[in-house]
Amino acid sequence: MNPVIDLRSDTVTRPTEAMRRAMYEAEVGDDVLREDPTLNALEEFAAQLLGKEGALFVPSGTFANQLCLFTHCDRGNEVVLSDQAHIVQHEAGAAAVIAGVQLRTLQPRGGYPVWSEIEPMIRRGEDIHYPATGLVAVENALSSGEVMPLEVLDTIAQGCGRLGLPIHLDGARLFNAAAFLGIEAKEIASRVHSLMFCLSKGLCAPVGSLVAGGGDFIAEARRKRKIMGGGMRQAGVLAAAGLVALREMRSRLAEDREKAAVLAEAFRGTGCCEVRPEPVKINMIFVRFRAPGPVGRERALVDTLAEQGIRTYPPEDGWVRFVTHHDLSREDIAAAARAVEGAVHRLNSGARASGG
Repeated sequence: MNPVIDLRSDTVTRPTEAMRRAMYEAEVGDDVLREDPTLNALEEFAAQLLGKEGALFVPSGTFANQLCLFTHCDRGNEVVLSDQAHIVQHEAGAAAVIAGVQLRTLQPRGGYPVWSEIEPMIRRGEDIHYPATGLVAVENALSSGEVMPLEVLDTIAQGCGRLGLPIHLDGARLFNAAAFLGIEAKEIASRVHSLMFCLSKGLCAPVGSLVAGGGDFIAEARRKRKIMGGGMRQAGVLAAAGLVALREMRSRLAEDREKAAVLAEAFRGTGCCEVRPEPVKINMIFVRFRAPGPVGRERALVDTLAEQGIRTYPPEDGWVRFVTHHDLSREDIAAAARAVEGAVHRLNSGARASGG
């Protein structure tokens, strides 16, 4: 049986040996009482890293985003964001359940929303028929694998500033975006009022995300985290892994982008596939067959690769996602690239033979 090469997501990463050791040795206390020294250290380090007054540890990325909506908004407010945002597509409708807000979505013409698309969606004036816009939410890196340039975020921040609107950043892969842009993550963070990032994706920690923002915002978010059931006790066992993630794993994220670029080149080299984004920006690519061809080739590609021990999720909107990460060696990526070339050629030859 072939060894498994798991390209489904960077959430499949396992904690490093240094993380396991830190978790075993972690000094702990009751975090709801603010007495867990390891968790306090993680939150302080994260806030310092991002240039924010405070940070707050939460169980997951979805929890982090929804907590920020819950903290920023009044019930019945409207949040303006891209229709492709993770908050819209992959958080189970939580905005309606938890914060009680309405999502007003836009379709970006490019890889990410820009201010000229956001501004017309913002409700202004005193018309009693309109919900009040309470928040603008953006992503960086985006769930499409794109990275928003700093100057685009600047124009959004300036526009929201003129209107007195807060901005929340879904930064699940914030450090991947910063690595691609060649800047420190705090430069992105300085443009927004709140943000979150995941420890449990490319940074390899087993559990957790962090929310960061101003002191008053974090104090209110801490209270609302309790309402959401996120007040954990001896969570320093988890925070210990998070500290290792932030201290040791951020600097290697460019390697994951290089691995994704190898896969992208393998698909491009077949002459049969489209790859996005172009160029590869983080550790994530999306692939589909060029038209014309029979329906279902992307599903067949996923199945054919699975037979060779290469795992990824089924197609979504006709695209197959591949995500590289720490647990994949360069040899794994080379093997996956060879398998990709063989599978694509085989499927394309079968399509020609059947007249597709």
